[in-house]
Amino acid sequence: MKKQFSNLDKLTLSNDFLFKHVMLRKRICKHILEELLHTEIADITYLEAEQTIEVYPDSHGIRLDVRIADTANTHYNLEMQVKNPVNRATGKFLLPKRTRYYQAMLDTDMLQKGQDYDELSPTYIIFFCLFDFFQDSQRIYTFKKRCLENMNIELADEAVIMFLNTLGTKGDVSPDIQSLFDYINSNTITSNFTREVADTIVEIKNDKKVRAAYMTYEMRMKDLRDEAHAEGLAEGKAQGLAEGLAEGKAEGLAEGKAKEKTATAKRLLSMGLSVEDIAKATSLSVEQVEKIKAEQI
Repeated sequence: MKKQFSNLDKLTLSNDFLFKHVMLRKRICKHILEELLHTEIADITYLEAEQTIEVYPDSHGIRLDVRIADTANTHYNLEMQVKNPVNRATGKFLLPKRTRYYQAMLDTDMLQKGQDYDELSPTYIIFFCLFDFFQDSQRIYTFKKRCLENMNIELADEAVIMFLNTLGTKGDVSPDIQSLFDYINSNTITSNFTREVADTIVEIKNDKKVRAAYMTYEMRMKDLRDEAHAEGLAEGKAQGLAEGLAEGKAEGLAEGKAKEKTATAKRLLSMGLSVEDIAKATSLSVEQVEKIKAEQI
């Protein structure tokens, strides 16, 4: 019997679904965090993978690829970002304000669980980017809040945002992180660590539960695309109808005003006024008044 391949077999680590499942392997994820932050982590706990946080019923929910806490209660959110999203209407890039929103939602979600402000956990929002958003060739861009008047003064809110530029050439990273970047970029194995990642990916792709989950994921993504397409069509139709009504109304008003001017011109002609005077009184052209006069004869 011929084996049926799903698109899962073609996925690489840059895919959200596969990235999440690889990061759910504790040893790999913990090693990446330790290498990035140059620290030892005793253990990590997975909160909700691919969790959608909706703080309020009418708020804009966010989907988190992987959310983790370590034994020191530091929280981490890891995201894979293949494309540099842009608002087509404004031309503005969305990634900076997306990180702002992610941070706000993470903090609000913590406070909803009954914490006071001073109990908010340290957080790291980490984006693996397959593009250089800041165009400075840094391998890692790390952001903390600092005073503009004195950059030595840091606002110690314990919130850190990191953009990992897999194409970067500046700044030091550990050999394993660089090999991970190379693997994400070209699927090339250059270290024992990326060999482990590659073997893990093969194992994940052969897992029947994961394959079933991916089929469900694909169907959900298709449903979302179909819904977005349907909404776009509905919006386009509604806009077209509104524009049609507005255009029809405008045309109707213009036609009504034209008829009113014609009727006024006819009355003034019957009173013996000159064509020139009628044209001035009705805002019609002399030619239009002469045509109306000719039609009355």
